[in-house]
Amino acid sequence: MSARTRGRGDRGSVTVELAIALPAVALLLVAVMALGALGVAQLRCQDGARAGARAAALGLDDAAIRAAGQRSAGPDAGVAVGRAGGIVTVTVSRGLALPGLGSRRLAARAAAACEPERGCG
Repeated sequence: MSARTRGRGDRGSVTVELAIALPAVALLLVAVMALGALGVAQLRCQDGARAGARAAALGLDDAAIRAAGQRSAGPDAGVAVGRAGGIVTVTVSRGLALPGLGSRRLAARAAAACEPERGCG
């Protein structure tokens, strides 16, 4: 059997294998991108909460605390401020819509002690 006759039955098999594997590769790529977007959004929430807690510890008012949190977390983030016993807690939350997975609500919280000479506002 010559090399020409042996290869005729395999003709097009690479194309078929690629057509079968391509949807799985595309699905994996979408999943990795969705997890990346979820991770970035969570980090932005954490950064916003820390920035808000730092601003609160310096004795800034609630509007300035929310502004500091939203600068890091994004304008669509919600920032809540709580004060109890010299501790300021800032909670930042935001929604994230993931294609095919629906929407998720992310949140992060940071706390800081108030500077005694500056007060807790």
